[in-house]
Amino acid sequence: MESISASPPTPLRSLSPAAAAPEIDFGSFAHRPARIIPASKAYFSGSPRFIDALLELEAIEAKYASLPTVAPIDAPRMAWLKLPQFRDFVGEPIPMKKYKSLVKILQQLNRIQPELVPTQVRDTLAKFLRPGNPYATEVVPRTVDESGCARGKGKRKESHAVVQLVEGEGEVLVNGKSIVEVFKRVHDRESALWALRVTQRMDKYNAWIRVKGGGVTGQAEAITLALGRALMMHEPGLKSVLRKAGTITVDPRRVERKKPGHVKARKMPTWVKR
Repeated sequence: MESISASPPTPLRSLSPAAAAPEIDFGSFAHRPARIIPASKAYFSGSPRFIDALLELEAIEAKYASLPTVAPIDAPRMAWLKLPQFRDFVGEPIPMKKYKSLVKILQQLNRIQPELVPTQVRDTLAKFLRPGNPYATEVVPRTVDESGCARGKGKRKESHAVVQLVEGEGEVLVNGKSIVEVFKRVHDRESALWALRVTQRMDKYNAWIRVKGGGVTGQAEAITLALGRALMMHEPGLKSVLRKAGTITVDPRRVERKKPGHVKARKMPTWVKR
């Protein structure tokens, strides 16, 4: 058999530098990032401005955690933004639960000892204050007028009462009538005049009362509040007695509304299986 001689392999040609791929100049991309990086860490969340504010407060709280604090009752009174005002401030629909967490941090920062409050904390708290400090103006207590008459107002449920109280012999008129004619039940009469009875002032003052709206019980309790406030103008020293008797404490309770599908506010219709 004939022998086949293998031809020697052809040597590879070496690539010249001119034929190689050009080097990439990464310096030309320094001013053009591969992707745009948001300025806010919470950019992709539903409420970035709120989260930014919360993170800022948490960072400040951690930074000044070592400063001494005072008791909550001794801290300066601050009127923080209400929820609707805060929503307008950040432009986001913040729920109440999240806003309470932010206010909790504000209250903690406000407890720092006033002499040691840093400028950063003071400036940060000022952002969340309501415009016009409502605690800056002191409420001037109402007093008896020049004719010796004290005027008190009271509300209960749908009833409104106005009492004019002057020193006298114990005469009481309700809408121009005797109190016995207006309130047939003894309980309602006792409730209406409880402020005078508990302080033993039944025979010392005359009361002219105007009451409207609501039912008999609501009107009697509205008179109780109005009469207690008017009596406190004559004798401010009776405030502790009137407060213990409950005659100057507002009762905000209302009847719960009826619900659709219910017999009453909470009662459901009777279910019968068969």
